[in-house]
Amino acid sequence: MEEQEQRLEHIRELRKKAMRLPLHPGVYIMHDKTGKIIYIGKAKALKNRVSQYFGSEKNHDEKVRRMVSNVEYFEYILTDSEFEALVLECSLIKQHTPKYNILLKDDKGYHYIKVTRGPWPRISQAKQMLDDGADYIGPFVSSWATKESVDEALKIFRLPSCSRRFPQDIGKGRPCLNYYIKQCSAPCQGKISQEDYNEAVKEAIDFLRGGSAECVRSLTKKMEEAAENLEFERAARIRDRLAAIKRMSDRQKVVALKVPEQDIIALAQGPERNCFEVFRFMNGRLCDRETYLMGEIGEPEAARSEFIERYYSMRDRVPPRVSLDAPAADMDLLSEWLSQKAGRKVTVYVPQKGEQAQLVEMCRNNAAEQLAQSVGRTGREASALDELARLLGMAHPPAYIEAYDISNLAGGDNVAGMVVFENGRPLKSAYRKFKIKTVVGQDDYGSMREVIGRRLQEYFDQKDSGEGFGRLPDLILLDGGKGHVSAVRPILEASGLDIALFGMVKDDKHRTRAIAEDGGEIAINSNRKAFTLVSSIQEEVHRFAIGYHRQTRKKNTLTSTLTEIEGIGETRARALLRHFRTLTAIREADLAELEAAPGMTKPAARKVYVHFHGEEVPQKP
Repeated sequence: MEEQEQRLEHIRELRKKAMRLPLHPGVYIMHDKTGKIIYIGKAKALKNRVSQYFGSEKNHDEKVRRMVSNVEYFEYILTDSEFEALVLECSLIKQHTPKYNILLKDDKGYHYIKVTRGPWPRISQAKQMLDDGADYIGPFVSSWATKESVDEALKIFRLPSCSRRFPQDIGKGRPCLNYYIKQCSAPCQGKISQEDYNEAVKEAIDFLRGGSAECVRSLTKKMEEAAENLEFERAARIRDRLAAIKRMSDRQKVVALKVPEQDIIALAQGPERNCFEVFRFMNGRLCDRETYLMGEIGEPEAARSEFIERYYSMRDRVPPRVSLDAPAADMDLLSEWLSQKAGRKVTVYVPQKGEQAQLVEMCRNNAAEQLAQSVGRTGREASALDELARLLGMAHPPAYIEAYDISNLAGGDNVAGMVVFENGRPLKSAYRKFKIKTVVGQDDYGSMREVIGRRLQEYFDQKDSGEGFGRLPDLILLDGGKGHVSAVRPILEASGLDIALFGMVKDDKHRTRAIAEDGGEIAINSNRKAFTLVSSIQEEVHRFAIGYHRQTRKKNTLTSTLTEIEGIGETRARALLRHFRTLTAIREADLAELEAAPGMTKPAARKVYVHFHGEEVPQKP
């Protein structure tokens, strides 16, 4: 306790020092107890920016809170402009690599295409040249482009990509799927002669060295010569290779751009990990892609800005256009910095429609897929949560979602159901049922207030466990419109908990139509992935709540049937149902079984037996 008070006092001292800083552009440098630099930032007005760190913790995300808790002291450097502060910040971060700045590992080493020697040569990608007697083509800068080129060459010329060795493995085992889909000539089964195989390898190498245009000219000439010499099988084989090259070219045109050169950067966020994806275009075609997985990044706008600074600090080539999936902090400043670095105008912007918006969406989907693969989810789930977060204005995708629905019949048998979706999937072990206790009659707003109030109270009772009700959701969804949201909002605010709250609105056909907030509705039909996720949640919570309502109503009906019997009240009726499970089992039970049931007496058991059998039970002598 004393240590915590000392830390708070230290933070107050740091804030006093920060409040004495000038309202001037500059760079601030945070140090820990050992004097090590742990964070470097820039500011348009040093006093305003630095003092924010030592204010209320509620205004900070987890990354900033952790950084501030380790700050022992800070220093600063004044600059003449915010632009100079940016340039200095980039230089200092590159020099000191502080722990809490976004740091990117530059793994853009050289890559090669390896061609083994021997009677059955193989083509593959290699990270370095070895003294192993093979031939190497390269070097190439992009690992992705090298792999794509090798994959294309193997498919076009129907060369094996498996680990089988030739001629040792010829005739052993059955051909793989690639043979049946015409992507391999199956030398493992002797489906191609050694001479034809080596010709295919030579043509593949020509394709990799000279590109598709030069290869097409060469193959066309060979096809014509074969046809003139009446070598129709050879001509047909070359024709098939030309057709495969054309198919590959047509596939590449899918991502061909009207803008010859540009980069596209997108961010996919997760509860613990985040992913930046970069698509690089040259000559109107996708030439490279890079993926950067990282931990906490803080506020997304600031993170995008910091990522761009780090990324282009490592790159010599800066394209004339950088397209982003969402705004970054200080975009005009970034454009100015990149323009100076490139020696020409560079535009940083967020496309809203058309081809550019579609390409940004493709980049974002790939980022979501990479993130999903890293945490064991599907790309669809990660994309849906990311899209939902952006739609609702949430800083991070909601990893833990709770949804609530009220179910009753004309105000009777009033119950509620809660379902949980974790990382976009139902978490059935966390589902809960509520029997409404304080609301009489049909009052859905009052019932929802009671349920949310009880749930939050359970959190305060169990928060030390961190499980079940002891875990707070990132998002609460209510099956209802803005009236439900407005009714529940005061309960949430009174608790002091910061949880996103929205409603799920249905159309007249009971299908999801929109998301409700206090001030109105947010249309989600155009956001396909988020729409599908919210629809699934709404259907699931409705199914769960109405199932519990039917179960309760049936049980109450059975209980009322038993309470018609003299000497059987509600408590005894419920005990009988718990013991025998069904009314049929009670009806078929003999007298001894009824007498042995919990809470039963011999006179009461006789009454139940007579009620169902219509005859007096003989008295025992």
